[in-house]
Amino acid sequence: MNNNAENIKTAPEEEKQYSAFRYALGAILAFFGFSSKTHRASKKRAKMVGDIATYIILLFGSFLMVYPFWWMIAGSFANTHTGGSTGDILRRMVWWPSFSMLDEGSNGGLFRNYDVLLNTAFTRVVTGYSFWRALINNLIYSIVPVVVGVITSASAAFAFAKIEWVGRNAVFYFLLAAIMVPGPSIMTTQYVMYNDLGWRDNGLVLIIPGLFGSIMTAFFIRQFLFGLPTSIIEAAKIDGAGYFRIFVGFILPLAMPAIMAQGLLSFMGCWNNYMGSFIMIPRSSLWINLPHALALLENVDTYAQDYAVIIAGSVLCVLPVMILFACFQKLIIGSLMLTGSKE
Repeated sequence: MNNNAENIKTAPEEEKQYSAFRYALGAILAFFGFSSKTHRASKKRAKMVGDIATYIILLFGSFLMVYPFWWMIAGSFANTHTGGSTGDILRRMVWWPSFSMLDEGSNGGLFRNYDVLLNTAFTRVVTGYSFWRALINNLIYSIVPVVVGVITSASAAFAFAKIEWVGRNAVFYFLLAAIMVPGPSIMTTQYVMYNDLGWRDNGLVLIIPGLFGSIMTAFFIRQFLFGLPTSIIEAAKIDGAGYFRIFVGFILPLAMPAIMAQGLLSFMGCWNNYMGSFIMIPRSSLWINLPHALALLENVDTYAQDYAVIIAGSVLCVLPVMILFACFQKLIIGSLMLTGSKE
């Protein structure tokens, strides 16, 4: 009792030792969740302030991620072909689509840039070329190698994860080590080889190599297969099923989440493969892909300054990938989380 009474008596005396400014500063810090010698903040308020700061940082990061795509959408409606007020769009931030396309004298209206892109723009890049040809090329380069390549990678992952054979791990680590070789260091050799094979002028250079799969895709699917029980395979062997029957009847259905996720990621990479088309396919060929064709639009005098048409093309190029990722993001994230499982 005596100690408590002494504490009560000395508390006001201690508070008097601080100046009014320091006391007020302590009150402000306590309000925002920071304790001081003059005031003690509650844990609930400190957590609230921390959450607010976290959300502010996350919102700022989200803005940095989302705004470039919004800028493309807004810029794709700009009136750059007549040198209008939006001609400096590349040198400033844009917050809203420009409706100056509706002004008198702007042929095509609000969607003039998209109309030019879909109908006439690519015909000036290559004779006989069009946006729809570019779209078909992209679909061929993205669907055929991805479907066949992912199945090839899945079969390799099955062999490395569930089949016992001599030197299995050594071969897998040797293939995995190939990832350490930088891609640009072998592009010259690839260029010469594919040119001698005659694959550059017909688009086969972006199709055939992808049919043999990817070691990274095989690695992720292999990690997923480690989480599947081996008892299923052993039971199938007892029933007389071979490895091909096991792979088609059991492994493919069970590993479909990982296969679908890796397929979507591979599709995105093939769809945006500008470098492969730019280096391997001649610019005058009808087999260039959509990103390559958009880059060549800058060399056409008509569109050298009318860059809103190129921005509109970028929107149409990115849109399918954005839709796919938005629809299957849970599948992709869930599959990548499961690749860390062990048997």
